Amino acid sequence: MLLMTVALSIDRLVKRYGKLTALNEISFSVEAGQVTALLGPNGAGKTTLFQILTGLFVADSGQVSILGIDIAKEPVAALKQLGIVFQQSALDPDLTAHQNLIFHGGLHGLSRKDATARADKWLKTFGLSDVSRKPCRQLSGGMKRRVELARALMTDPALLFLDEPTQGLDPKSRKELVETVFALARDRGLSVVWATHLVGEVVNADTIIVLDHGHIVGKGTSPELLIQTKVNSLEDAFLALTEQRHEGHAA
Repeated sequence: MLLMTVALSIDRLVKRYGKLTALNEISFSVEAGQVTALLGPNGAGKTTLFQILTGLFVADSGQVSILGIDIAKEPVAALKQLGIVFQQSALDPDLTAHQNLIFHGGLHGLSRKDATARADKWLKTFGLSDVSRKPCRQLSGGMKRRVELARALMTDPALLFLDEPTQGLDPKSRKELVETVFALARDRGLSVVWATHLVGEVVNADTIIVLDHGHIVGKGTSPELLIQTKVNSLEDAFLALTEQRHEGHAA
C-alpha cells in the first residue's frame, strides 16, 4: 500500500516545560504496515509526544517526519497523512454516527458524495450499519470507539495514532478493538502508533517502545524485551524497565 518503508521518523525529540523535561532526545521510527506500541506509565511522556505528532504542540528541538514530510516545515502536508483517535471522545453526541463521519469528511475537503460513500463503507466494515442513524449518545462505549476509528479512517490515512483508545471500555469491547486495529495493519498495510499503559493490549505489536520519564527505557518485540529483562511476561518486563529508571532517579 505504501511506497515508503518508513511511515514515521522521530529524531532526538526534546520537549521541556520549565525545569521539567517531558521528552529527552526521543528517537525511533515506525515501519510501514506495522503496529508500534508506546507503552508507559502515567507521566511517561506519551501524551506530550502525541501532542507534538498531531501538531498541537511544537517540540523544542529534534525532527518529526511523516512519510518523509517534515512536520515543522510542512505541517499541513504531514498531518494530512494522519488518522487520529484521541483519548477523550471527540464525537458530537447529538449527531448520528453517519452524520459524525460526513461532517469529519467535509472538514477534510471530501465532497458530500465521497464522504457518504466512505462513511457507509467504514460503518459497514465495523458492523455499525444498523446503528448508523442513532445519535451517538445512545451507543455503547465500544460502538462509540468503533465510530471514532471509522471517522479516523475516512481520509484513507497512511498512519493511525491511537491515544489510550480503550479507556473506559469493558473487556469484550477492548478485545474487539485490539483485534480490529491489528487486522487493519495486517490486511490493509496501515501503520499504527498505539499509546497505552495496558500491557495486554500490545503484546503482539511489531515493536514495543517502553517510555518512562521522557526516556526510552526499552525497545523491541515482546520476546526481545523478555530476553533483555530475563522475565517471563511482558508485564514483568515493563515493570522491570520502569522500576530500573525509578531506582536510577532515587540513587
